[in-house]
Amino acid sequence: MSKDIRIKKGHTLRLKGETEKTCVDAPRSGTFAVKPPDFHSVIPKMVIKEGARVEAGDELFFSKYSEEVRFTSPVSGTLKEIKRGEKRRIMEVIIDADPSDTYREFGTMDPLSADAEAVKNRILESGCWAFVNQRPYDIVADPKDSPKAIFVSAFNTAPLSPDVEFILKDKMDAFQAGLNALGRMAKVHLCVAHDSSLFGTVKNVELHKVSGPHPASNVGVQIHHIDPINMGERVWTVKPEDVAIIGELFMTGKYNAVRTIAVAGSEAENRKYFRTKIGANVTDIVGTVGNDVRIISGDVLTGQKLTNGQYVGFFPNLITLIPEGNKYRMFGWLPFTYNDIPSKSRTNLSWMFPKKKYTVNTNLHGEVRALVVTGEMEEVMPMDIFPMQLIKACMAGDIEKMENLGIYEVAPEDFALIDYVNTSKIEAQEIIRLGLDLMITEVG
Repeated sequence: MSKDIRIKKGHTLRLKGETEKTCVDAPRSGTFAVKPPDFHSVIPKMVIKEGARVEAGDELFFSKYSEEVRFTSPVSGTLKEIKRGEKRRIMEVIIDADPSDTYREFGTMDPLSADAEAVKNRILESGCWAFVNQRPYDIVADPKDSPKAIFVSAFNTAPLSPDVEFILKDKMDAFQAGLNALGRMAKVHLCVAHDSSLFGTVKNVELHKVSGPHPASNVGVQIHHIDPINMGERVWTVKPEDVAIIGELFMTGKYNAVRTIAVAGSEAENRKYFRTKIGANVTDIVGTVGNDVRIISGDVLTGQKLTNGQYVGFFPNLITLIPEGNKYRMFGWLPFTYNDIPSKSRTNLSWMFPKKKYTVNTNLHGEVRALVVTGEMEEVMPMDIFPMQLIKACMAGDIEKMENLGIYEVAPEDFALIDYVNTSKIEAQEIIRLGLDLMITEVG
């Protein structure tokens, strides 16, 4: 029996360029990369050197502050380069891939008959622990913690987001095995779309059907409405395709880091789902694009900018291509001057056409200015918190106010719509991330 949750606040941004329901194998990239910055707060310590041979599932590096947490190679090949940035920070671990993969064998295991510690150790040694995120703080989970619950959000309401059911329809056995494994460590909450038909037979979870505008699919919103986080508590989250990867590990004994990536956006020529491996080269998926096109690893609200030849992030199932915002309009600040821009406010007429789809670019349509109490942030925040006050507390570094205003319940992605709608043009996600980092340092 499922429990229904209805989200009322939020905003669904409708864009042109949806992905068609066709899945193909992407050309095999010559090189793949694991990027330590994808794992916030992890300081990597390398265990192999350039030129070493690796199989898929072999350890590349571990976390300095938690040596149990290992990060493994998604493909077999040769470690080509350890690319460093400022202060010798490791930015990319690049692997020269073999034409086909060979796998390190971890052995099969039935998670339902194994004890929780054995299940946890198998996930740790394979590198699949990198898929397990922790709330609060939105960081890689600490295996020493005991979470009160594990949440999996098996749908997506972000702009041009991939269809999770389409990605998982041929992986349901592995998905169930992954849920069984996670269920050995804590109670699992599976959140699905209100009209979902794929997950009706899933076992060993508490099923929730969720409806409403974006960010209804954000796992933080679901936690807030189902089992809120209090000070000192931990909740773990895992993305749905990553659950299937964990399940396949237990079924086959192999770390098969398959990533199904949807290509979307008005500037994308081949809008399909591509099967590849984690860390693939973006050019092998979307081809070479011009300087007038922005490549985004993820969705337009929370994704990261890529350029030709760079590598897709560890977690996203989406690559979005939209026009660069390098064209400006005369008197664009005047109300009702241009009505081809989607807007939550009523300063243009887009609100009169709620089902119309738009082509957007990267223009901010304004500069950073003072915060003004307008109520626009509260309209898109479906949590019982005060977003403007929390942002101000983070900017001031006031830990006590941050705690009282709900910092433990939020992650940067929960403020993505605030970035979009607020007239102050502040980077709310960045401010929240810095606030969370301060809490990690001062509170732990």
